[in-house]
Amino acid sequence: MRTGSEPITARSPLRMRFWLSVWGLIWAVGGTTAFALAGRTGWAAFCGALALIVAVDMIMIVRHIRQGPHFQPGRDVPPYEPDHGGTGGYRPPPRKPDEGGGGLDGLRRPGDSDTSQGPGGGPERGP
Repeated sequence: MRTGSEPITARSPLRMRFWLSVWGLIWAVGGTTAFALAGRTGWAAFCGALALIVAVDMIMIVRHIRQGPHFQPGRDVPPYEPDHGGTGGYRPPPRKPDEGGGGLDGLRRPGDSDTSQGPGGGPERGP
């Protein structure tokens, strides 16, 4: 949510993330190699999976760096109104009042009052 107090030149530290992932990839590949040579296949597989995750993250970081900066709203753009309902923007249409019968799909529930029925549940009889 925008509050209006964000700096105009705010950017993600992508280059720092890139170099940290390079460092992580070096350690993960080194760990994979060392554990494989030591005969620890479980640890080697873990380090290999970690290297794969780091490599995919590096690809995404490079992709974001190559996309360049995106539009950043300036001071003339007002802050967004916060979501008070928590429905994700969807608001169901208002319900219409029941027209006789109150219940699901016009079904009557025990205890519903209706002037067309007598105390026994049948049609009301005159005097």
